[in-house]
Amino acid sequence: VQLQACGGGLVQAGGSLRLSCAASGGVFSRFGMGWFRQAPGKEREFVAATSRSGGTIYYADSVKGRFTISRDNAKKTVALQMNSLKPEDTAIYYCAATTATWAIADRETYDNWGQGTQVTVSS
Repeated sequence: VQLQACGGGLVQAGGSLRLSCAASGGVFSRFGMGWFRQAPGKEREFVAATSRSGGTIYYADSVKGRFTISRDNAKKTVALQMNSLKPEDTAIYYCAATTATWAIADRETYDNWGQGTQVTVSS
């Protein structure tokens, strides 16, 4: 499956952004989907994930209550609504897909990655 993420940009602290990831070339409903981010000099970290049906969702503690992941299997898209953004949310955000049905919060589970979209939050 090929993944194309978009929606990043520059926003002030406290603002919102909505990232979207479009999938092609696979049966989207067979993939768990995740969002990860990588800040300069840091390792790529988990942000949020949703199971194939969207019935199971995980969030990193750092984004709970501020970010919301959602998917639309008919449109083959997964979105990340980011509210109350903080400067520490600044990173390149990647969407990823996995055929695994377990450990979908683990980076190592994913073998399909999009190209990333830059999110910059100014203070």
